[in-house]
Amino acid sequence: MTRKQPEEPSITVALAGQPNVGKSVVFNALTGLSQHVANWPGKTSEPRLGAYRRNGELVRIVDLPGAYSLTANSAEERLARDYIIRERPDVVALIADATALERNLYLLAELLHLPVPVVLGLNMLDVAEQQGIQIEPHVLEAALGLPVVPMVATKHRGVRELMEAAARVSSQPASYLPKRPEIREDHRVVLAETERLIAGRTPEPYPPGWVALKLLEGDAEITAAMRERMGENWEQVHLILRRHEDAVLAVAGGRYEWIGRMVRAAITRPRTGQVSLTERLDRPATHPLWGLAILFALLGLAFALTYAIGTPLQELLDRHLVQGGAEWARRSLAAGSPWLAGLLADGVIAGVGLVLTFLPILLVFFVVLAVLEEVGYIARAAYVTDRFMHLMGLHGKSFLPLFLGFGCNVPAVMASRVIDSAKARVLTILLAPFVPCPARMTVVVVLAPVFFGPSAAWAAVGLMGLSLATLALVGLALHELWLGGEHTAFIMELPLYHAPDLRSIALSVRDRMVDFLKVAGSIILIVSVALWATLALPTGDVETSYLAGLGRLVAPVGALMGLDWQMMVALLTSFVRKENVIATLGVLYGSGHEGVGLAQALRATLTPAAALAFLAVQMVFVPCVATVAAIRQETKSWRWTALSIALPLVLSLVLGLTLYRAARWLGM
Repeated sequence: MTRKQPEEPSITVALAGQPNVGKSVVFNALTGLSQHVANWPGKTSEPRLGAYRRNGELVRIVDLPGAYSLTANSAEERLARDYIIRERPDVVALIADATALERNLYLLAELLHLPVPVVLGLNMLDVAEQQGIQIEPHVLEAALGLPVVPMVATKHRGVRELMEAAARVSSQPASYLPKRPEIREDHRVVLAETERLIAGRTPEPYPPGWVALKLLEGDAEITAAMRERMGENWEQVHLILRRHEDAVLAVAGGRYEWIGRMVRAAITRPRTGQVSLTERLDRPATHPLWGLAILFALLGLAFALTYAIGTPLQELLDRHLVQGGAEWARRSLAAGSPWLAGLLADGVIAGVGLVLTFLPILLVFFVVLAVLEEVGYIARAAYVTDRFMHLMGLHGKSFLPLFLGFGCNVPAVMASRVIDSAKARVLTILLAPFVPCPARMTVVVVLAPVFFGPSAAWAAVGLMGLSLATLALVGLALHELWLGGEHTAFIMELPLYHAPDLRSIALSVRDRMVDFLKVAGSIILIVSVALWATLALPTGDVETSYLAGLGRLVAPVGALMGLDWQMMVALLTSFVRKENVIATLGVLYGSGHEGVGLAQALRATLTPAAALAFLAVQMVFVPCVATVAAIRQETKSWRWTALSIALPLVLSLVLGLTLYRAARWLGM
């Protein structure tokens, strides 16, 4: 008979707090690599889970989404409160920004009405001191009646002490005696009457007192749930709520009075007129003119780093890993199975290699993005570009993802995570593939001189401008048709500037790189192998391949623009990699050394009007497979992914046909 092993002692601590208070820094400091994302059933937000050991005890950490309150105004706020109420963690550790303590204590005022003990982590004390704000944590602790731990999370000061306080409260519940806020005195009778009417009818496990407060606040989710639950008995409660519509002010007023009492003795503020470091930096950073100059300088630096560091590494990986690996596979398997050699070299290695060659560029972008987020600059970039993005129904947070598209559309799609509005985020993702990336421009740079000679530079600039004009028009059209002309309100907090936490940056970059490798990598590999098969089967001859058959199938569409089936096949292979256009044309037209044969063949095959149409189509054509994979990953929707392919496909063909007809009319 086997003896059952005793369960390991453990506690669960939920990290709560408003956005930009350093909660993620605390989470990363505690859990390190022992963390993952939890996808709660029926929820769109994703809290992170982690763990570490403390004196032989397992401490589970749940990093809840940032929330300004516990009213159901957003998915983040609903998830935070539902987790605390339904899952009942042992302790809630509230991380508060010491520089804006009054605002942060509003969330604490709501948490204290939930049936879970709370400890307060007073973070960013060093930044508060720089601003001349003096806080006495022990005085605040006595006023609140709960543990208050001074912290500087970026320097790992106070992080372990916060968990020690949480463990003490969990093991000694009788010692937890917080001083909770009350509703304003003129509405206490109303609250008591509401509690009496809903007694015994509140849904489990929601506390009746908390439900009554939420009804007076006008919380839509709780009101709907209680109306359905109470049936005909709801009318009495409804009459009270209609009679006291100002009750929400009484609830909020009581909390602010409580906050004032809590901080009055514990905080000393700087004298009037003293200018903080953040205010000094924000004068140029948020200026309508200088702010844009600083933004473009920083983004220019980001691209300079990308080209200086990422591009040589990408070329190195492509030359030695992809091309070298493919050549090795062909030599090693040539005597055995040419089919296997082709599959390994042109399918598997080309597919995996494509993913790996993206990594240096993505790494640089993700590091720069993480640093800008950490120091607090992303909010300023959004602020100064807001007026321009409003033309497409977006707001400032959409600018950075779209601008990143000039380096690569993949990080542009993934950077859309900074956008709060679900509609604005999807719209930004749909627009990102229209930004001309270096791969598309490479095709233009190589082919424009072939067709336009001395005018090639003007043609390239015009094609880039055409791509950006298409982006703007698509944005306007989607805004009017989908959003109905509605402009999204842009209200966001400008966090204080602070030194970046290297551990948080490293973990953020790691998470983004792993996401790309796991999701995008698998799809790229599958599609690469599939396209290789269509090019090699059934006979191994390109002319009789399935892909050539597909090219001949769409040849009537190409004929409308003066393009033969070979040009259409080149467009189709660009789905794997945009530069594939050049390689495919070389194979199909039998290019000689240095691309001379290809240039001559193309000039003999295409008129200038057809060449212009082809280059315009490839500038707007469907995004590459890596971008499509990123879109599927970020939207988690095949419908939006399909639209991201269909929309540029249709627009590119319409654009190509229009330009071809116009060029023919002009005699090209």
